[in-house]
Amino acid sequence: MKLSPGLLIAAPRSGSGKTTVVLGLQRALARRGLNVRGVKCGPDYIDPAFHAAATGAPSFNLDSFAMNRPLLESIASQAAGDADLVLAEGSMGLFDGIRQELGRTGASADIAALFGWPVILVLDVSGHAQSAAAVALGCARFDPRIHVAGVVLNKVASERHRRLVEDGMARIGLPVLGALMRNADLALPERHLGLVQAGETEELEARLERLADAVERAIDLDRLMALAGRTQLNSHDDVIALPPPGQRIALASDQAFSFVYPHVVAAWRRAGAEIVTFSPLADEAPPSDCDVCWLPGGYPELHAGRIANARCFLEGLRSFAANRRVHGECGGYMVLGQSLEDGDGHVHAMGGLLPVETSYAKRKMHLGYRVAHLLHDGVLGSAGQRLVGHEFHYASVTQSDTAAEAAFARTADAEGNDLGVAGHRRGHVTGSFFHFIARR
Repeated sequence: MKLSPGLLIAAPRSGSGKTTVVLGLQRALARRGLNVRGVKCGPDYIDPAFHAAATGAPSFNLDSFAMNRPLLESIASQAAGDADLVLAEGSMGLFDGIRQELGRTGASADIAALFGWPVILVLDVSGHAQSAAAVALGCARFDPRIHVAGVVLNKVASERHRRLVEDGMARIGLPVLGALMRNADLALPERHLGLVQAGETEELEARLERLADAVERAIDLDRLMALAGRTQLNSHDDVIALPPPGQRIALASDQAFSFVYPHVVAAWRRAGAEIVTFSPLADEAPPSDCDVCWLPGGYPELHAGRIANARCFLEGLRSFAANRRVHGECGGYMVLGQSLEDGDGHVHAMGGLLPVETSYAKRKMHLGYRVAHLLHDGVLGSAGQRLVGHEFHYASVTQSDTAAEAAFARTADAEGNDLGVAGHRRGHVTGSFFHFIARR
């Protein structure tokens, strides 16, 4: 199999403008007629949808902590096998991850090292000039496994400011591939879990075109593409992250339910399962001819009133759960519970299928990897199965059945610290706050 070259677009820290630059590059190169594939490093489940919108092709996550090497190589093979270029987007800072052995930290640098993708640094140069070169030099020398091939300057204040920054880069011999001037109009709208979802972003196509226009004016695209490195793989085997939980899977899909990892659903399809989507917000029940129902995460806290009034959905969900399996992740878990309190303090009745009550009004951030061992057989595997997932939400549990027989899994964080039992099970229904990424 011929593998396309790749680049990792990263930054020294969050908020540097990686996503803006990546989306602009992806759309600009796609407009040239290139088959560009996006990849997101780490467990972010929002950015891949933007990549897909920018390139017209699916985007997947690559996570060096949650995924083992065969799965990483399988996903990379799918991305690089039929593309002209893979443009991967880093998460947080280039080296930011967890305390694990090198190669398993979850940091973007692990992915660049594994696949041989040169790194292009996006540098937010607001507030400094030549000193930006010291930051870039530190990134270039910190990890000998990776190669920092060039930089893109972001939030440049003036032409004089640009010349000063470029002077510093010339001293360390790092190519400047382009510079984007400070422009608040290029920013994408955000909410409490990150960017507003691609499907909800107003005039997304027009925004992507403006980003591409700005990138084409500011960055030497030919020079950037020439720096891409051939994707290095030891294996092209097709590895399934999670076997399909059923032959026909009813998947909730709308603005309240959208956080499901693309590699999971793609693997279900490759394994022969049929995905049948339905919309709880449109008051649609899970299709009765399916054998399992999956409620992904999303933003049910923003739509709790509509969900509570969606009688066809709720009654259909209860009927489905009487003799078939139902699983909810994060927001889906909240909807399977007894009630959900929205941000204004209004309590709304939910599915009533799991013994838990949640609140978005009583906010507390929960963030991090979760290593789970299933306590019972279910849609994610047999009792004792080890899973790795990620949790990111602000909801709190206000009431819960803490009996061991009602728990879904025992969990720990990425460093092995015991977090106790998590989630719930009742009959055919299971759910928890963590989003499944892979078995490991």
